[in-house]
Amino acid sequence: MAMETYASRNPEQIHTDVLSKSRQACYKARDAFYACLEKESAKKPTEIGSVGLLYPLECKASRTEFERNCRASWVKHFDRLYCKNKRVQRLLDDKESRRGPLSLPQPYTFKPTNS
Repeated sequence: MAMETYASRNPEQIHTDVLSKSRQACYKARDAFYACLEKESAKKPTEIGSVGLLYPLECKASRTEFERNCRASWVKHFDRLYCKNKRVQRLLDDKESRRGPLSLPQPYTFKPTNS
């Protein structure tokens, strides 16, 4: 319903930010930002992005470029996706460290005392 109303208000308007060249520029900026984030992951994050994403100051320029080339809703979507993937990866890595021989409880043999 909302999309129909939006389309009927602007039937002749072409949104250039969803055209192929603009999307490719957005993806390129996104990839550059997340590559910087991975490269600088050892540094303390001081800047705040959308949805609680923290990133170091060294990535501020690529973040600005990312926000300039992409729609705000796309930036938020990509940030959520990145955070979700990092959370899943952290959980999977955590499971690897706990792997090893299974320690099952030893059967308890009850020996009655003679009283």
